[in-house]
Amino acid sequence: MGRTSWSAADLPVGLWRVRIRRLSFHYHCVNFYRRRLPHLYQGDQPVFLTWRLHGSLPAGRCFPPVDVTSGEAFAALDRILDEARTGPLHLRRQALADMVVEAIHYNAAVLGRYALDAFVVMPNHVHLLIGPHVPLPRLTKALKGFTAKRANEMLSLTGNPFWQAESYDHLVRDRAEWERIGAYIERNPVRAGLVQRADEYRWSSAGWPTGRPAADQEVRPTIPLLP
Repeated sequence: MGRTSWSAADLPVGLWRVRIRRLSFHYHCVNFYRRRLPHLYQGDQPVFLTWRLHGSLPAGRCFPPVDVTSGEAFAALDRILDEARTGPLHLRRQALADMVVEAIHYNAAVLGRYALDAFVVMPNHVHLLIGPHVPLPRLTKALKGFTAKRANEMLSLTGNPFWQAESYDHLVRDRAEWERIGAYIERNPVRAGLVQRADEYRWSSAGWPTGRPAADQEVRPTIPLLP
């Protein structure tokens, strides 16, 4: 399939299928960086990434560290996002969700910033399972920065925050965890009640159409979408 160059002014035209890579779980030379939360990243080691729309969680919502683990807190927050009926839900718009998925694929298949294993774009958040080829801070800054700029242009909200600044990341320990996280990501729309089967949801690795233009596909979520 031919590919055209992509700039900040143009979305890529066409679709890319990203081949699932061989996994090896070796632990060496783990890098660490800190923003407001600690993050770990290591070469091609698979990483589970999540970020959400700015203002998508109720203000002041917190989970006491004494009572819950970080994993339990993440699962609880993810449920709140899935059940949200208020707050920003910009990614219900088909054009915005398509743009984010195209950017996810382009960063993997053309720019080579990561190997893409699984993804889902939900109405107010994004999950990725990837093997980074560049430092994680650089990867998330580039992907979130570009999609935020394009989304705000499409929404006529230029100058406003689009994504929450902080992202969640988790270093995948072994193949079994990699498989569990991949299934968790692709079944997110089912848990949220958007579709009956994972492959019915267009904006995920389970359902994203490949090989022909998006306009030719008939896969749509079961919820009403904004224009």
